[in-house]
Amino acid sequence: MELEDLDESSVLDLLDKQIVHGLVTDPRIPFARLAAVLGVSEQTVARRYRSLRRRGMLHVAGQVNVIPLGSTRWMLRMQSTPDKALRLAEALARLPDVSWVSLLSTGSEVTCMSRPRTAEHRDRLLLTTLPQASQVVGLSAYEIMHRFPLTEEWPRYGRLLTARQRRELGPDRPRGGRDGTEPVDLSPGDEAMLAALSRDGRAPYAQLAAETGWSPTRVARRMAELEESGVLYFDMDFAIERMGYATRGMLWLRVRPGDLDTVGRALVTHPEVTFAAATTGSTNMLASVVCRDTAHLYRYVTERLGPLDGITGLEITPALRVLKQAQALLHTDHVTLVPQPNQG
Repeated sequence: MELEDLDESSVLDLLDKQIVHGLVTDPRIPFARLAAVLGVSEQTVARRYRSLRRRGMLHVAGQVNVIPLGSTRWMLRMQSTPDKALRLAEALARLPDVSWVSLLSTGSEVTCMSRPRTAEHRDRLLLTTLPQASQVVGLSAYEIMHRFPLTEEWPRYGRLLTARQRRELGPDRPRGGRDGTEPVDLSPGDEAMLAALSRDGRAPYAQLAAETGWSPTRVARRMAELEESGVLYFDMDFAIERMGYATRGMLWLRVRPGDLDTVGRALVTHPEVTFAAATTGSTNMLASVVCRDTAHLYRYVTERLGPLDGITGLEITPALRVLKQAQALLHTDHVTLVPQPNQG
């Protein structure tokens, strides 16, 4: 017997979480295949997914990994006056090449991840746009040298499936993509497809064909090529607070150089960690954490992070408000798609 749909006021039940894990494993998994793995009907999976989207619980988006395009990723930390910090964060959230925009608990700092597609875009943001913005009184830029892939993508619901179901779904696709070694040039058709996937990572091939002027078969082939090259990956945004996680923030760590890899690999095994990377700058490792409350954050720092050998310094900056995740804007307790202007 299949599980019945929950009332709209409910958050996530077991089947919802299993569906989320299936989407995390493969964001474009056909509903028929996911339904077969979970032992429910295709209609049930499709209905649950539509409900999760309608309620603003999640959003699947295609993302561009700028590394194979010859660019780099940057974590930016900006100081502002308290009366202008929110306005700064809102402006950054509207930029298409910027993600994970957070207003920190100090009320006067904003962080974001910048993924400039070209060196010109990078220089414009770091050397012109931000230095000339009246809201910015200080700026630190940390280049991402190496991103450590999570051992299981957040929210780590794999434990809610049987071993057989996990084997049938296969390994998680890393949300940060993988960094290809060969440079990739994008055609106008590629750009049209990537723009459509940024709006809806599960857009049907027929819709993408209409956007690009290609056949559905060519769309599928080119999408696979871009994934294989590392340019295209799929990410998921969640209404984290409604999932029971009220505290999230950044950890800025100083780690002995010889211990960087060991500490990074240890961090990504922690359930609380959603992102970890080695960086340039005054601190050389960055981690994003999600906890149920401040007490949970304290236990994590003292019981899991503290025992790691090699960490010589730590700054914790809880997020007062997250305005944008990977692609979606966050309005208090639900995600909505950010408008995508022409990237030029």
